[in-house]
Amino acid sequence: MASPSARMPILGPRAAAGLLAGIVFCVYFAGTLPDWLAVCFVVVGAGFWLWPARAVGLSAVFVGWGLASLHVTAMQAAWMPAAMEGKSIHVKGQVQDLPQQEEGRRSFLFRVDDTGAPQALRGRVIRLGWYAKPRQSLPVVHAGTRWSFQVKLKRPHGYRNPGSLDSERTAFTQRIVATGTIVRGSSLDAVGEGTGVNGVRDALGLSIAQSNAPATRFIRALAVGDTRGIEDDDWRVLRANGLTHLIAISGAHVAMAALVGVCFAAAVWWLCPWLGGFLPRKIAAPAAGACVAIAYTLLAGGEVPTVRTLLMMWCMTGALLLRRRFGVAQALSASAISLALIDPFNLLRPGFWLSFLGVAWLAWCLQGVKHGKVKEMLSAQMIATIGLLPLCILFFGQTSWIAPFANLVAVPLWGLVIVPLSIAGVVCAPVSAGLSQVLWSIAAWLFDCAWPLFQHMASWPGAEITLAEASPWALAFALLGAFWLLMPRGMPLRLLSTALWLPLLAPAVPRPVDSGMIVTFLDVGQGLSILVQTRHHTLLYDAGPKAQTQFGRDAKTQEGFDAGEKVVVPALAALGIRQLDMLMLSHGDADHAGGAAAVVKAMRPKQVQAPFETPIAHDAECKRGDRWRWDGIQFEVLAPAPNMPYAGNGSSCVLKVTSPHGTVLLTGDVEAEGEHGMLAENRNALRADVVSMPHHGSKTSSTFPFVRAVGARFAVASSGYRNKFKHPREQVWQRWLDAGTLALNTPASGAVRFDFSADGIEVTQERSRRTRVWDAMAGDGVNGGSGLFYGQRGSPLPPYPR
Repeated sequence: MASPSARMPILGPRAAAGLLAGIVFCVYFAGTLPDWLAVCFVVVGAGFWLWPARAVGLSAVFVGWGLASLHVTAMQAAWMPAAMEGKSIHVKGQVQDLPQQEEGRRSFLFRVDDTGAPQALRGRVIRLGWYAKPRQSLPVVHAGTRWSFQVKLKRPHGYRNPGSLDSERTAFTQRIVATGTIVRGSSLDAVGEGTGVNGVRDALGLSIAQSNAPATRFIRALAVGDTRGIEDDDWRVLRANGLTHLIAISGAHVAMAALVGVCFAAAVWWLCPWLGGFLPRKIAAPAAGACVAIAYTLLAGGEVPTVRTLLMMWCMTGALLLRRRFGVAQALSASAISLALIDPFNLLRPGFWLSFLGVAWLAWCLQGVKHGKVKEMLSAQMIATIGLLPLCILFFGQTSWIAPFANLVAVPLWGLVIVPLSIAGVVCAPVSAGLSQVLWSIAAWLFDCAWPLFQHMASWPGAEITLAEASPWALAFALLGAFWLLMPRGMPLRLLSTALWLPLLAPAVPRPVDSGMIVTFLDVGQGLSILVQTRHHTLLYDAGPKAQTQFGRDAKTQEGFDAGEKVVVPALAALGIRQLDMLMLSHGDADHAGGAAAVVKAMRPKQVQAPFETPIAHDAECKRGDRWRWDGIQFEVLAPAPNMPYAGNGSSCVLKVTSPHGTVLLTGDVEAEGEHGMLAENRNALRADVVSMPHHGSKTSSTFPFVRAVGARFAVASSGYRNKFKHPREQVWQRWLDAGTLALNTPASGAVRFDFSADGIEVTQERSRRTRVWDAMAGDGVNGGSGLFYGQRGSPLPPYPR
């Protein structure tokens, strides 16, 4: 008998591989097509795909390319127009997701109504933040409730640095057309409980949280996908143990829910045998399980792994109803095709690849193999670890060597005991709230029993291994190595396949040449963090911002987003930095030193310098006259004066770094008075090829004499996208341009790297190095240079638009 894929090639592995390849090629490499050509690709490709021919794989490639192009073009057209950014707009609509409820802050997705709002926002999804003012409290926002807001919006924008962090991609996949804040005139349209599936999820999550057990925050996640209660330290423990895939609702949860439906239907058919005359029990039971799986998938938020499991179940159920043979490979291929056709952006979600590839590895490696239950579980764990390791490194930039051991404990305990109890509590909730609470409490107690073990394992040396950023080719080689390593016994040279992992596990990272240096201005928003690399040393100048807000009736201070932890440390790790020789903090303001604690904890700098009397921890004081040499590169501190009383911005450490091939001047937040002081001390010492624009381009800095004295080829403003200070100021920006300086701004450029060598100064802008279709800045015609030289190799970069 022919295999299922041979008899149904349009839903087989070749068709799935072709469709996915076409979407990936469009989104990551080729970009969009003209709409008429994309439609032709879809129509003609679909015709050949459905035609009984052998070119089904190639036809699917063109369908995927054209379909992805149409979706990308539509999403780019849906972005809020740049002319509306920063304006006060009145919107009405409904809360879409589970809102983040923090003291003094709310964050949620909001679908704008089709009427009343500006045309560009009607029916669109935006992300809103609601922040309390001092002595003000915020109302609780529930999923599914309707509100009327006055908001200020901007296009989706995130940081762009080396590494895997890309919030713009996440916004793109969620079809978010704008982000913003609620400013005034906000009122609740209809008081009451939230409606829709998310309203039910929100209510269930709050009901689970009523238990006093500490682990109820995890039970909320396991039961209905509500991860709002899980804190950063919890995620750190989960990452170190490789257990994040078990906390988010996965296919296993849906399978458990389906099993409940199967058992229920089987019991009904056993009690009522006459039902078999209408529908055989062997068909009714799986059909009931698939129906229950639909309800639970909706309740769990419809994430990709759950939908994948649901589609596979329905493929199997349909095959039973139609009395057709349908294998795992066919079901997996049909599910992948369905998800890709429904929304090509699903391929931008890490969960898509981890889910499908994980099942594919297990189906391929364990087919026809019969072991004992324990040996089979061990084999599955080894296969999943080896097969998914390349993707985990690609998406998250890290791995965990203790993950296989932690999963041996967590998978049976969580998957076979805690998850069923959590789901049983959800099923019983409409019937008996008391019984649900008992089930959830038992599940939380069992979780609490095992959690200290995972916390202890997370503290083991090397539990969380962070790797440098590798090229796409390294991923391809690693996947090939995994395939080769998992081949059956007897395959020649299996152990040598591990050599194919080396480009991923030990990638080549940018290193300065002898007597050269690399200076990287990280994109940290409204703050500053600059990495200086010589041949064998690294210095980080400032550590990025950390938000601090006041809220509530007592005006308490709340710690907010920490760019040091979320942006700077991952970027340094992606560049292969494991330890810093020095961390120099220009001064104590939160936008420069806020991330210092996180950087010190992760990068263990040998020395921390800061100005005299700076109210932050440091080992030594930076002062005018300090000099040292690393690898032939001269470092000199130009300000502040020794023992100068701390004066905030005016006390900023100004560092000059001189190589045989060029000079960099790092200025912190020095203002006009400090600039005049350095001009009077030694005007010639200020000359540099690259300069950090003082105080992010504030009008209180970059005086005309200072700009002329520096005579820089490049000036970089490190600022936040459409920040409230309007940095860099227009007159300051123009002042640098009038002096012949090429100005760059990190929101538009992303991280900017200057590579000083005998060939000149090579300039690389992250947004140009890795162009992405989800980059809203590119839609405004903002184009930068990547890998262009200033010096012996050619002419300078063109002026960069602000």
